[in-house]
This record gives sequence, C-alpha cells and structure tokens, in this order.
Amino acid sequence: DFLGKESAVWDFFFFFFFSFFFFLFAEKQPRCPVGCTCTKDNALCENVRSVPHTFPSDVVSLSFVKSGFNEITGGSFVHTPALQLLLFTANSLDLIDEDAFLGLPHLEYLFIENNKIASISPFAFRGLKALIHLSLAYNNLETLPKDVFKGMDALTKVDLRGNNLICDCKLKWLVEWMHHTNATLDEIHCSGPPIQQGKKLNDLLPHSFDCITAEFASYQSLKFESISVEAFTFGTDQYVVFAQPFAGTCSFLEWDHVEMTFRTYDTIESTSTVVCKPMVIDNHLFVIAAQLFGGSHIYKRDTSANKFIKIQDIDILKIRKPNDIETFLIDGESFFVIADSSKAGSTTVYKWNGNGFYSHQSLHKWFRDTDVEYLEIANKPHLILSSSSQRPVVYQWNRSQKQFDRRTDIPDMEDVFSVKHFRVKGELFICLTRFIGDSKVMRWDGAMFKEVQTFPSRGSMVFQPVSIGNWQYAILGSDYSLTQVYQWDTKRGQFIPSQELNIQAPRAFSLVSIDDRVFLLASSFKGKTQIYEHLMIDLSN
Repeated sequence: DFLGKESAVWDFFFFFFFSFFFFLFAEKQPRCPVGCTCTKDNALCENVRSVPHTFPSDVVSLSFVKSGFNEITGGSFVHTPALQLLLFTANSLDLIDEDAFLGLPHLEYLFIENNKIASISPFAFRGLKALIHLSLAYNNLETLPKDVFKGMDALTKVDLRGNNLICDCKLKWLVEWMHHTNATLDEIHCSGPPIQQGKKLNDLLPHSFDCITAEFASYQSLKFESISVEAFTFGTDQYVVFAQPFAGTCSFLEWDHVEMTFRTYDTIESTSTVVCKPMVIDNHLFVIAAQLFGGSHIYKRDTSANKFIKIQDIDILKIRKPNDIETFLIDGESFFVIADSSKAGSTTVYKWNGNGFYSHQSLHKWFRDTDVEYLEIANKPHLILSSSSQRPVVYQWNRSQKQFDRRTDIPDMEDVFSVKHFRVKGELFICLTRFIGDSKVMRWDGAMFKEVQTFPSRGSMVFQPVSIGNWQYAILGSDYSLTQVYQWDTKRGQFIPSQELNIQAPRAFSLVSIDDRVFLLASSFKGKTQIYEHLMIDLSN
C-alpha cells in the first residue's frame, strides 16, 4: 500500500509540473496580432495602423495590405528574425527609414509595390545580405540615394518599374552599379531631365552624364576697401595688389603656404590711389601708382633693399584724373596706357626705353575716358577706349608708324563704362559694362562687333570675364543688388546664370593660381575686400 501511494504521488507531481510548464510555454508563444491572419508559416495584415511587434515564431512570410501607417521606421522587424519574405502592397507608405529592415538576416524577398514611396534613406536596406529579390515597383520614386544597395551582394533581381525616375547626376551611381552588378533590372524609362527623357535607363552609360560643376566659395575676407586688384608673378612667387583710395596705399599680399591665407607683403604709400598696376620687364618689377591728387608715380622693386623706390613721376598735364591702366607688349617692346577721365587730360600711351617710361602717344583729349582695354583682333594690336561722352572707340596699331590709329567705334553703345575681352574656341568676345541699363556681350564677326546677349545692369561698374581651365565666366557687379556670376554654355553660345555673390560695391575682379588652387579676388569700394576659391563639385556624389 505504501509503495502504491508513493507511486500515485509521483504521478501527480509529474502531471502537475508537466501541465504547468506546458501552459507556461503556451502562454509565452506570441499570438497572431489583431488585424492579421496567420497560417502555419504565413501572416497577412490588413488595415493595421502600425507594424505589430509579435508574430508566431514559425512565420517566415509576412504581408501588409492597405495598411494605415505611412513610414517603415528603423528596427520595425527586429522581433521577427526568421522572415524570408516580406511584402507591402496597396499601402499609404511614402517613406522608408534608416535600418528599416535591421535584424532580418534570412530575408530573401522584399516587395514594396504599389505604395506611395517617395523617399528612401541611404541605409534603408542595411544588413539585408541574403536578399536576392527587391521590388520597389509602382511607387513615387524620382531618385535613389547613392549606394543604397551597398552590401547586398546576393541580389539577382531589382524591379524599379512604374516610378518617375529622373536620370540626372544623382542617379549616375545607379548606371555605374548596373554595369558592375550581377543583378538584373527590368527595362526602365527616364522621366527626365529633358535631355534624357524617354531614354532607357538600362541603355545609359556613365559618360552620358555631365556631372562636374564649379562654384566660387567664400575663402577669406580682408578688412579694407579697395577699388582695383591685380594679380601678378614676380620671380617664382605670386602676389596680389589692391588699390586702397581711402587709406592711400597700394597694398601687396602674398600667399602664406603654412597658414593657407593671404598675408601682407608690402605697401606703397600714396594719395587717393585708384590703380596699382604691376609690370615686369627683364625680371624687374615696376608698379604704376595712379592717384587722383598729387600726380601719379612709377615705383621699382629694389630686391637688395627689399622695398619699393619711386623712380619717376607721370606728367600731370597729361594725366589729371587717371581711371584705368593697361600694360602690353608689341614686337617685344613694353608699353602701358592710362585712361584719363578729366576734361583737360589725355589718355596716353607710355613706352619703356630701357631706363624709364616716356610719353609715346596721346590718343585724344576731352573725351573723359573711363576704361582702356588692350586686345588683339586678327593678330593685330588694338585698344578699345570707353568714355562717358562717346561710344567705345577702337584703335589699331600702325606698325609702320608705330602708333595707334582710330579704326572705328561700336555702334549703339553709349554710356559704356568699361570693355573687357575674352575668347572661346578662338572667337573674340567683349563684355561692355553700363551702370544703368543693359550691359552686353558682343562677338567680333570679322568686320565689327555684334550683339550676342544683354544683361540688366543695376549700378554696375564692372563686367569682368574670367577663364579657369575649360570654365569661362562673366561676373557682373552691382552697387544695388547681388553680384551675378554667369557661366558660358558652349551649346547655346551664351552665358547662363551660375551663382550670386554678396559684395558691397564691387569694382574689380582678378584671378590668382597658387598650389593648384584658383582664387577670385574681388575689390569692394564700400565694404570688405573678398577672396573666393574656385571649387569643383561632382553632382553625382
């Protein structure tokens, strides 16, 4: 009897504990969430407002249909690591967040179709190393973030049909990826830009994209006003010089290779300085310092004493109110010309004779010239004089007389403040600046200058073309608005807007190249002088 009772106790004990652990284990097994239908290994959720966190452990495929949430947030499926297939269709989804599918090491099929996806995080698919089929078909995608498929080496199929993909530089990476991956993509047509519209994305090549652009980025601000700027090379070094009318100096700067900034090099003290023009002759540096008062002077750099020494005064009867200076070489001889803007003065050409500069030719009187530009037309030296009292006048060098003869003027261009020239593929163009009205770009057609393009001028004192490698720009300053930077479009044969710069009363621009870097120097008559760096930008990054 005792043994029988003991056996019954043990039977009851085992039955109790077995039942307890069975029900305990059963209680811990996740049930099928509300709004979902679960079978042995599949779950289908319809009209749910969020991604449920608990599913039966044997579910390996999960579908969401007509759901109410609009975002797949990071870590939404960390509680369902066994999933092999995941499907979203006919939902209101418009965003896939970073690490949205984290914790799904076995996922092989991901279908996000017929939703409203417009944006995908660059790391949305991070961790899906086993994924072999990805469909983003029939959404609102216009682009995909660069390298969004990075690390998904098992992919064999990607479906992007039914989206409005813009095949611009932001999608260049996808074209490159298509040519290096084993995955196949269904045929996709580009919705834009106009140059690519209607083309098959699958037929594009990486070189089909022109993705390199450039901009002038603010680099250094100098705490002084200036009215002119010149960059020059002397010896093996590059320098810049600014004319400061209020301080009465020619301020020279050099590049600090350690601090990577421009620093003070030297100064020439003067009065109401308007132009400081450097000129290198036979390895000697000369500087013409043009002043509104007290006459203008020529300085020479004494390298042994490491300073500038005045060597010559400029005839005050000819040059009363200098406004611009140009230097040039003709048949190996060195010249400079000063545009004089006074009623009694005369724009005059000076020539170097080995010991000094002497007056070579007075071009005309009484016309109040504001600018002079030296250029070659058909390989012949020319000058263009701008004046407040007449249209721009073109002078041509007479080799037999060794003087400039008046050749013609530029019609219908009154009130031009200055003229600057540039070349594109051998063709000659000029930029003509007007303070108020329309500044213009004109092209030489072999006989005369003809209008190419007009630009609204609102207080413009400078319209400066600058060339950097294959990039051609024209910079239109303004006293009343932002300075406009235009870039030459070769296909159109015109300038197109490129950038705006905030410079107070700009008066001159110049380029200097140092250590494989290019800087734009901008003089400011009423604010800080500015320095910008020309930076190349890859739009595909």
